Amino acid sequence: MLQVFIPQEHAPGETRVAGTPETVKKLSRLGCEVLVQVGAGQRSHLPDQAYEAVGARVLQDARAGWTGADVVLTVSPLADNQALGRHEAEALKEGALVAGFLAPYTELDTVRRLAERKITALAMELVPRISRAQSMDALSSQASIGGYKAVLMAAGRLDRYFPLLMTAAGTIPPARVVIMGAGVAGLQAVATAKRLGAVVEVSDIRPAVQEQVESLGGKFIALPMEETGEGEGGYAKEMGEDFLRRQREIVTEHISEADVVITTALVPGKKAPTLVTREMVEAMHEGAILIDLAVTQGGNCELSEPGQEVEHGGVLILGPTNLPAEMPHDASMLYARNVFNLLSEAVDDGGLKIDLDNDVLDGAVVTHGGEIHHPKVAELAGAVKEVVS
Repeated sequence: MLQVFIPQEHAPGETRVAGTPETVKKLSRLGCEVLVQVGAGQRSHLPDQAYEAVGARVLQDARAGWTGADVVLTVSPLADNQALGRHEAEALKEGALVAGFLAPYTELDTVRRLAERKITALAMELVPRISRAQSMDALSSQASIGGYKAVLMAAGRLDRYFPLLMTAAGTIPPARVVIMGAGVAGLQAVATAKRLGAVVEVSDIRPAVQEQVESLGGKFIALPMEETGEGEGGYAKEMGEDFLRRQREIVTEHISEADVVITTALVPGKKAPTLVTREMVEAMHEGAILIDLAVTQGGNCELSEPGQEVEHGGVLILGPTNLPAEMPHDASMLYARNVFNLLSEAVDDGGLKIDLDNDVLDGAVVTHGGEIHHPKVAELAGAVKEVVS
């Protein structure tokens, strides 16, 4: 019987869990025995008893799960684990499967260790953006939470109302919000800010998203596009510095009047583009707030710092690094479903079956059979010759 282990996350500030009682029950139906580290779901308000009630076995000692399970499901990238006394990639049983946010473009040493141990590694951030894989798209499910929480964070810190108010003492105009990047996080931010009554403007290098922005009540900031900014899988692609300069000139006019700016622009596998410079921040009025959701990949704002609050010229700049972890119950519920749906592609008749002709698995597999399978990761790791054709 296939053993699946769900550990407690130990990365600082991580409150999510990769499996919930709901998905444990589904894994059991696939013929898996599920092992859960004691307290794994506690910070998501999922007690051990809830896991036991659906047939999971709760382990007091995580080492048995890491070293003995056929499948390990995680949230955070693998790292040194004090309880194990070694790196988690080295604790895994040879030939096992691990699935989670593995940060394959940056954690290259971990990738090499996984390949050496013949681990099959499924990176949730590499799940292809195709219609068949929508239920496995953890980047989208978690980004949606990030966009929602960013607006609430801004509303809680702003020194004025979001909605238009007509009072006996006079009229209070609505807050003005500029959102940069109309991906999943940006669109959720648009919807949330509009529900709170703000006037919302959106900048994005992909003209195709204009209709989505306007359907949510936002106003699209037109840019002089000589080429589309649409990248692979619906992501934005990296644009040249000349275009970014012209974009900043246009957007500066809008953010100078904004009360809140939320930046969400990311390019897979690359540093986040700098969309807001020091000069642009200095054009904003005192009391305004900027929230940089791309801060963990270098940031869209020149002045943002990961996990820090920076005040510059009266503008408050926030760099939250893990907003989904601030809503752990629903974040875990969605993430665990994403992980289960992806794992289902690799389980057949109660055992593992990694079919690299499966377009979902082919895109998500980082390492398999002792090789680095993903071409871009292999190139970054200096292992081009090991790429599976």
